[in-house]
Amino acid sequence: MKNTNRLVAMLAILAGCVVFAAAALAGSGTKADPWVIGMSQCNLNEPWRTQMNADVRNAAEPLDNLKVIYQDAANDTLKQRAQIEEFIAQPVDLLIVSPKEAVPLTPPISRAYRAGIPVIVLDRRVVGQDYTCFIGADNVKIGEAAGRWIARRLAGGGNVVELKGLMTSTPAQDRHSGFLKGIKGRGDIKIVFDADMQWLEPNARKEMESALARFDKIDLVYGHNDPAAHGAWLAAKATGREKDIVFVGIDGLPQEGQAYVRQGILNVCFEYPTGGREAIETALEILKSGKAPKEMTLRSRFFTRENIDKGGEWLPEETQSKGTAPAPEGNKSK
Repeated sequence: MKNTNRLVAMLAILAGCVVFAAAALAGSGTKADPWVIGMSQCNLNEPWRTQMNADVRNAAEPLDNLKVIYQDAANDTLKQRAQIEEFIAQPVDLLIVSPKEAVPLTPPISRAYRAGIPVIVLDRRVVGQDYTCFIGADNVKIGEAAGRWIARRLAGGGNVVELKGLMTSTPAQDRHSGFLKGIKGRGDIKIVFDADMQWLEPNARKEMESALARFDKIDLVYGHNDPAAHGAWLAAKATGREKDIVFVGIDGLPQEGQAYVRQGILNVCFEYPTGGREAIETALEILKSGKAPKEMTLRSRFFTRENIDKGGEWLPEETQSKGTAPAPEGNKSK
């Protein structure tokens, strides 16, 4: 029966039909027959993404009624698309996807959702509404908070280097637009150099070397993640200029961004929670009740030398979830 339903589901996907009854064939949510969750991670070369997987694993492992299958796309969009298609074909009871890029990953995620498989999109958005729940912090808000902090720090103006994440991904776009909003009206703050370092520290260091060679005066580096800011600091230190520059990063992992603040490498870092624990909690709610918030916005903090021993300082709180979207009927608890 399972093989027949699986064939029906795959034929429906190929035909572009919406089929709910064929979904959720993998498990029944018991110790003997656990629910199966497929997790597609876009890249495990970044410490933040390694931490996301660890947070998912730590939340899932104590539970004997579900099993998580992990896939690493190794920063390859085509590979991630193929992995999602494999999860649809297996099939799994639920998908957790942290997409590399929004547009190319939208079609396979939509196919999974329309085949009746609930999909939790984690961290990076896709296009449209064909997913069950999106979990992530507000990158525009974080970027704006960083911009405002920078505007206060550069009270007399200054030259800024912006090291961007992968600009085909929504977090990078939002962290950039939020930053511009935060420094709006400050014509004395000039972005003299910007580059897409694709979230990777070696790329950031290389780009910062180019910036240092071109500009004698750099007052601040805004890195879209902490590895970017750290790579920039290493490049500046190699030329003896690190003490003349303010370094700002985003992610705020205890072992990374927060540690850099404690060491005096970063002047500030803004937290971007991984959402790994929340993803498993939400997955269980979906599998049990068939319901989940359409969007879950995670709170974030910022850390400086002055507040880090107190646990940082929260950014202003906003609504944590927006609306409720039921999962397809075929995915409710059996």
